[in-house]
Amino acid sequence: MSPTNLASKHIFREIYEQPEVVGRLLAEEQGSTAELARAVRARGIDHVLIAARGTSDNAARYAQYVLGAINRLPVGLAAPSLFTIYHSPPRFGRALVLGISQSGKSPDIVSVLAEAQQQGALTAAITNEPGSDLAAVADVVVALHAGEERAVAATKTYTAELAAIALFSASLRDDPALKEALAEAPKHMSDTLALQGDIGSMAERYRYMASCVTVGRGYNYSTAFELALKLKEMTYAVVEPYSSADFLHGPVALISSGFPVIVIAPSGKMLPELIGFMAMVKASSAELLVISDAQDALDMGRVVMRLPAGVPEWLSPLTAILPGQLFAMHLANARDLDPDQPRALHKVTETH
Repeated sequence: MSPTNLASKHIFREIYEQPEVVGRLLAEEQGSTAELARAVRARGIDHVLIAARGTSDNAARYAQYVLGAINRLPVGLAAPSLFTIYHSPPRFGRALVLGISQSGKSPDIVSVLAEAQQQGALTAAITNEPGSDLAAVADVVVALHAGEERAVAATKTYTAELAAIALFSASLRDDPALKEALAEAPKHMSDTLALQGDIGSMAERYRYMASCVTVGRGYNYSTAFELALKLKEMTYAVVEPYSSADFLHGPVALISSGFPVIVIAPSGKMLPELIGFMAMVKASSAELLVISDAQDALDMGRVVMRLPAGVPEWLSPLTAILPGQLFAMHLANARDLDPDQPRALHKVTETH
């Protein structure tokens, strides 16, 4: 297909719908997130366990940082096979057990919340399907309001999940400044999309790329995982996500001349560490692709994807993933692949 046909693809439209989707969620789900925050306080919840798969699991990684840093809650990721295969579920104690799933259909995720409900734990679901099986076993449901997502690779439901997590965190902290910052997220997302006019030509350079790594840290550890997933789904490249710290513990041996390293480095507390990391891998002749709003970081990139200034670090995953989604879509197009229908994948994957 030619690049001019991309505008007719579902994924193209869904990527550009994201500011509207997040704005709708923020308007509609104030009540549900406030209800969940009240229940957490009333029941003395002291930790969170999240059940999720795929893209939703990457949103859960964001929750680990947001709920940890802003709300001081330890957040763990569930092992659903303990429930469905080993039949040896852990004791939840004073946990909030949160299921995140676009479809709300996967039996293993549903089983985690069902067991939590049986144990008397507080349960909640973040889903695009409020009438789903997952929602039925949740005490509180936060709906994504994303509308039908027709492309197989999730885009608008992912950022809606991030926004739902951020809204819950702000409600639990009960800090008006956090909610005011979050209310600006749709505008920041629109501004980010408007900055990506050259991304199609950038992607052409990597038409024959067989492998690369994505690197982020802190709040954008989740972005590294989600960008790697989008590239794997749409382009079939072998892409591995890392934190910059973990990358130095062995995987740095992957670096050879011209090896692509995609670094997500928005302004914030992690920026100095990431700039040092980029200097190190650049000295080893890696080819850097940089997603950032900071000029010091952008100056180090062979290819740069610019973010708008002024986005708080805790909300930067809502904007930082957008250039990555577009890059994956355009790279698939450059490879004559259909970004709407990756091979061997289905929109709803039910695992046990």
